[in-house]
Amino acid sequence: MDKYIILTTLCNDKKIADKIINVLLEKRLVAGTQVFKVHSKYWWNNELEECDEYKIEFRTKESKFTQIENEIKKIHDYDVAEISSCEIKNASKEILNWIDENVK
Repeated sequence: MDKYIILTTLCNDKKIADKIINVLLEKRLVAGTQVFKVHSKYWWNNELEECDEYKIEFRTKESKFTQIENEIKKIHDYDVAEISSCEIKNASKEILNWIDENVK
């Protein structure tokens, strides 16, 4: 049985974030999305960096992960984009049905 997941990526450009969101929604790879403005600190090329980013979360199915990852990589401008997921557990039947109805 296909698992339900929250897939996450981050980017620092609102236009790129919007393009990723729109492509994934239009292709019905995700049922819905939330965007949060966050402040990130991280190591990059042996330097401690920090910046404001947009954290994007998508509700979808695990079987769509590779397709979504490929679509994000086509659009994203990061050398190494975080594309990760967590399984949705103990969710209401209604939310899982909503994902089923909207992810094709």
